[in-house]
Amino acid sequence: MTEIRVETWDQLNEQLYRNAYNERLGRIRSPYVFRGVSSARYPLTTSLSRLGGDYGRMEQHLLRNFRKYARDGAVASDSIWNWMAVAQHHGLPTRLLDWTFSPQVALHFATARLREFDRDGVIWTVDFVQAHALLPAPLREEMENESADVFTVEMLERRAPSLEAFDALDGDPFVLFFEPPSLDDRIVNQFALFAVMSRPEAMLADWLAAHPQLYRRIVIPAELKWEIRDKLDQANVTERVLFPGLDGLSAWLKRYYSPKCPVPDVVEEVEEDADALRPGTPDDAPD
Repeated sequence: MTEIRVETWDQLNEQLYRNAYNERLGRIRSPYVFRGVSSARYPLTTSLSRLGGDYGRMEQHLLRNFRKYARDGAVASDSIWNWMAVAQHHGLPTRLLDWTFSPQVALHFATARLREFDRDGVIWTVDFVQAHALLPAPLREEMENESADVFTVEMLERRAPSLEAFDALDGDPFVLFFEPPSLDDRIVNQFALFAVMSRPEAMLADWLAAHPQLYRRIVIPAELKWEIRDKLDQANVTERVLFPGLDGLSAWLKRYYSPKCPVPDVVEEVEEDADALRPGTPDDAPD
């Protein structure tokens, strides 16, 4: 089954760590990446696609102007992949989707919005190792040369120094996961990586539907969210850690001390603070 509905904390953790044991290594080394979303109704859409219109043609204009107006030193090296990572991180619409290696970080984003505690949440999980086995030959060769399971910016730059070169690698759509450079503590603490499709118009949801064996949707019932949220707070998986700085600290404290059934005005104020941190995070689904 590609969709599993859990009812308890124990069932949730069982599903999150399912197939995580690597027999060859004798260690827990999950082949899955995770994306937490506060409402199970939200689709897997990129910020670029949510622009609407002929958004595929807008990609080059957005990136060109972002590079033109960004301050010197905004990226470590003049690579399109560095620029895309920085742009996504700062809220520019891109074809990238945010994921994490951490199930707990994904759970945070599925339970961080108080106004959506009456809705079921969802954790998407994708087997990135098997997804990468379906990549075009040049990209698979790069991974084999590096003995890697996931791409870095430098690996991508060697095989596809431009988006045009990347899109031309194969006639069929594919998805690739890459780790961004450690731009700041937020990227590091969220254990973040990006998914990128081989065309700006290609939808990851469509690709997954064609490869149902590679993904699962773990649905979190609304009535379980408070227990998850409280246990994450006790484990220090909070805005204070995932968004280091005074903004994240303030957002955490305001949410943490809100009543369990907060009045609407309190919810709106808490959510305004949370939304200010939201660009480039795994929970960037539309309202």
